[in-house]
Amino acid sequence: MSDPVQAGRDAHAAADIAYLRRAMRLAADAAADGDVPIGAILCVAGRTFFARNEKERRPDPTAHAEMLALRSAAATLGRWRLTGATLYVTKEPCAMCAGAMVAARVERLVFGCRDPKGGAAGSVLDVFASAAVNHRVDVAAGVLEAETAAQLRAFFAARRTAGGRDPSPGPQSPDVL
Repeated sequence: MSDPVQAGRDAHAAADIAYLRRAMRLAADAAADGDVPIGAILCVAGRTFFARNEKERRPDPTAHAEMLALRSAAATLGRWRLTGATLYVTKEPCAMCAGAMVAARVERLVFGCRDPKGGAAGSVLDVFASAAVNHRVDVAAGVLEAETAAQLRAFFAARRTAGGRDPSPGPQSPDVL
């Protein structure tokens, strides 16, 4: 006899992988426009919202994929509380994005690779485990970890090869001394 609890976990894991693969395609789009390849998908209230990193494209220091997905969902749904939401993102969120997820009452976060320099889901700090926050986000880390990390490494290796510049620059401002 099959175990219905295990079947539910397996279905959850399969969905996590499928959404993370789609987020990786969004990340590739970000890289093509000269942004760091990070993609995010937010599922809430039967709707799906897609975003990618756009800090260079806009230019806006808060235009992280996670922030753009949260803003799009809130504007479309007409509410800031995104209870029941699952956010899929290719890289561990920073403190700003983690704080926004707590504020929006996101239920679940699924991410690919860790960010040892700025990750706020356990790598550098853990916003979600802090006793100071008023909402708990269930975190699933390391889904497609090797693939998402490889995508980021390839992007930065190409930038180094191009002399510190994005090899396929999108709309960027001229250098300022």
